[in-house]
Amino acid sequence: MSKRSVAAADVSGKRVFLRVDFNVPLKDGRIVDDTRIRAALPTIRDLVDRGARVIVASHLGRPKGKPSPEASLAPAAARLSELLGQPVVLAADTAGPSARHLIDGMAPGQAVMIENLRFDPGEEANDDAFADRLAALADLYVDDAFGAAHRAHASVSGIAERLPAYAGYLLQREADILQRLLDNPAHPFVAVVGGAKVSDKLAVLEHLLDRVDALLIGGGMANTFLLAQGREVGNSLAERDLIGSAAAFIDRARAIGVDLRVPQDVVIAAAIDAPSGDVVAADAVPAGMAIFDIGPATVASFAEVISSAGTVFWNGPMGVFERPPFAAGTRGVALAVAACPGFTVVGGGESVAAVEQAGLAGKIDHISTGGGASLELLEGRILPGLAAIPDA
Repeated sequence: MSKRSVAAADVSGKRVFLRVDFNVPLKDGRIVDDTRIRAALPTIRDLVDRGARVIVASHLGRPKGKPSPEASLAPAAARLSELLGQPVVLAADTAGPSARHLIDGMAPGQAVMIENLRFDPGEEANDDAFADRLAALADLYVDDAFGAAHRAHASVSGIAERLPAYAGYLLQREADILQRLLDNPAHPFVAVVGGAKVSDKLAVLEHLLDRVDALLIGGGMANTFLLAQGREVGNSLAERDLIGSAAAFIDRARAIGVDLRVPQDVVIAAAIDAPSGDVVAADAVPAGMAIFDIGPATVASFAEVISSAGTVFWNGPMGVFERPPFAAGTRGVALAVAACPGFTVVGGGESVAAVEQAGLAGKIDHISTGGGASLELLEGRILPGLAAIPDA
């Protein structure tokens, strides 16, 4: 999936509209995790070093088409200034007088940031007039926002129809690596999938089933699979309307020889805010109790499969890892993936947060910056952000 690369663009002195994904987590106005900002640095530095006038653009949060102080990109502009080693001034608007004034005053090798794209309702609506206003700011377009590549928004697909469009280094690397998982993974190929709901992941599970050798399922979504096996899960989160789909999936995996594993033991408690949990067999969850993590035997079982993998793809936590009583399962999987000698890919915000918190990010071969975009690509869907960039 080779796209026309920014490396082939003549950017010297040009105004380059650079779409990035700086939708970073904030707490009290401070960035909690700057992974997405750091991931875009190779493209930004390349443009700056080649004398481009770089217009950095991103969304943040869900301000619903209206300016919102808590969704301002000010913390992102400050952090990018630190990482880049030069000031990155934030415009007071998105494509208005402030943005145009800053852009007009830029010298080659400088970067400015425009305000949150989603402050304008035209962004998510892919409005032609808003795309026109964005395109008027620049001479060419570079997309490095893989995390937004599944959105047909004005700054993702609309602007690419109006300017010469190129893929940034992050976007191209994400597309190449995830496509490699579908087309040419080293075997055994192991997928570890967690998270809350089967409905969020069923399409990607079905698309991966013919490609993987083993599929390890944890998190809240595993409860629906446990129900499909005739086990009771008490008050646990489950999608009972999908029990039939889960049962059919289990039968199909068995028929084609995929090693499908669900929790054999679990950590239970009466409520999510319980100070501790108890480990029980997955078929011995009492009424009134709920599953909040996989148990140690399951971690060991999953780790055994992961240890001999040629390729591992992990998306989704194994439990409510934000709470200490229910963090061991996700941490155990993170350790196993980090120790795997094969090619390892971690995608999805919570999975990435888990490996970051455990200090294991440096031991993962590729950490994807796109949760929803990663899953949609692995479902075999066409992503608007990739489709908008001409092939190499």
